[in-house]
Amino acid sequence: MQPDSNPLATTLACAPRARGRGQPRRAALKAAMLGLALAALGAAPPVCAQDKGSIGIAMPTKSMARWIADGDNMVKVLHERGYKTDLQYAEDDIPTQLAQIENMITKGAKVLVIASIDGTTLAQVLQSAADKGIKVIAYDRLIKGSKNVDYYATFDNFQVGVLQAHSIVDKLGLKQGKGPFNIELFGGSPDDNNAFFFYDGAMSVLQPYLDSGKLVVRSKQLGMNKVGILRWDGSAAQARMDNLLSAYYGNDKLHAVLSPNDALATGILSSLKGLGYCTAGQACPVVSGQDAEIPSVKSIIKGEQYSTVFKDTRELARVAANMVDAVLSGKQPEINDTKTYNNGVKIVPSYLLKPVAVDASNWQTVLVGSGYYKESQIR
Repeated sequence: MQPDSNPLATTLACAPRARGRGQPRRAALKAAMLGLALAALGAAPPVCAQDKGSIGIAMPTKSMARWIADGDNMVKVLHERGYKTDLQYAEDDIPTQLAQIENMITKGAKVLVIASIDGTTLAQVLQSAADKGIKVIAYDRLIKGSKNVDYYATFDNFQVGVLQAHSIVDKLGLKQGKGPFNIELFGGSPDDNNAFFFYDGAMSVLQPYLDSGKLVVRSKQLGMNKVGILRWDGSAAQARMDNLLSAYYGNDKLHAVLSPNDALATGILSSLKGLGYCTAGQACPVVSGQDAEIPSVKSIIKGEQYSTVFKDTRELARVAANMVDAVLSGKQPEINDTKTYNNGVKIVPSYLLKPVAVDASNWQTVLVGSGYYKESQIR
């Protein structure tokens, strides 16, 4: 009898690895005995979870901590559900991501979960996936221009921008009639569909104060075509902030900066510090962010970056995994939005998670209390 047809060997191979002595090992042995009993009765031995197939996971880059967390969480939850995974990072290089996805298709991935670098570049490769019956789940970033995007798992991206803007409004006391204050606006990468939702969400809150003169953009640079930062590049944000401070704030103080994520906020704050902000004599402007990256949380605690927006990637991974389970079992995945995300060819059925605003008053409760971070990682 070959090892792979031995029910004891099969059951032990499928049982969870014992990390130590005692109960875990006893549980594995009990599972093995059950396998032998089923075999004696003529029943088929248990099927290893890995037989459920491989899921291709394409992530944009490891240069931002949030994508590393996304990838790790996707692998963890899919392994728990019995899938193999093929996780690839493309380091923000579009041809690399295309090649990675093509390779996943060739190797027989059952489903593709894709966080795109540029959501407009994947139509051809997704057609190849569709030709082989492979379903596609867009992960956090909408894939545009393709009919072969089956579902979209993301956060309420418009609400992210709303939360960022509210943090600025509340800190400056605009609702209480304070002002005028000088503000500069930054947007995310123009090739990332989410960046427009972040910006539009923020402007839905800030525009009335701009119209009333309580907020003033001295550079007069508004709109994603002027404020967007390609590839979410923190060094590019720092360079733009340098230019804005030099050109428009020689004798005037900057009071707030709308930053759509933590990577850009870090570059913006580096520029500000270089010109004397964030010191005893000149406080930091109110700077927003997103992703609750550890360096930015530490910055918030120090009184530099004012706020961030937490998006629990554990929950997003579970939503995407639920979609994988559903499509592979011929069921309809749970969705809660069928109107918002038009990719230019179709409205993509979506599941939107709620983001959470984080500042110095609640970081411990939200980030540590939820188990997302250990306090030792931050303090």
